Amino acid sequence: MTLTPAVTFLIVLAIGALAGLLFDRFAGPNWFKRQIVGAMPSMITSALVGVAGAFVGFHLADSLKLTAYAALASALVGAAVFLFGWRSVR
Repeated sequence: MTLTPAVTFLIVLAIGALAGLLFDRFAGPNWFKRQIVGAMPSMITSALVGVAGAFVGFHLADSLKLTAYAALASALVGAAVFLFGWRSVR
């Protein structure tokens, strides 16, 4: 199955944003801190970092000529790696 570039872009964007939001929800600041500081800036930042990681992972897999499904799986792995790296540096 061949995906068009526009569909691929939207899928990778969704993978990164969803990974970032899930990461912020489960590995982000605790409930008490979210109530005091607010969660919106942290959620947006996590989503953007996830999107960046997804695009890097997808393009690395694409440059290695992997299948479309493997490239999308690499987008998920790239998002996870970027998010965990960003959390450890932050």
